[in-house]
Amino acid sequence: MGLLIPWSCFLAVVDVYSLFLGCPLRLPGAIILIVAGDWVLSLLALGAACATASVVTLLLPANGYCSPGVCGRYQLSAAMAFLSWFLTASSSLFNLWSLLLCAFCKKCRSY
Repeated sequence: MGLLIPWSCFLAVVDVYSLFLGCPLRLPGAIILIVAGDWVLSLLALGAACATASVVTLLLPANGYCSPGVCGRYQLSAAMAFLSWFLTASSSLFNLWSLLLCAFCKKCRSY
């Protein structure tokens, strides 16, 4: 998850920069890098979410290993990790769709 925040900030800076220039970022090489980065980070976020969920299952209060307050924090952490994975996966699918549109669009090739 430590890579997800800098990657998202980098993509936000690139988006703001392209908005200030007034031209959309439709270079196929750049979009391929963004899609690959999103896919890799999406898989890493899914792994982190699954690991957090397994720790929550292991430490549930029924087993007596942790207090309800601590297990509640772990459950919230697992829910946020899955939310992060869902948003990253949807971003990668949207960028993949954008890449496919850019590959078949004649207007995009003129940039």
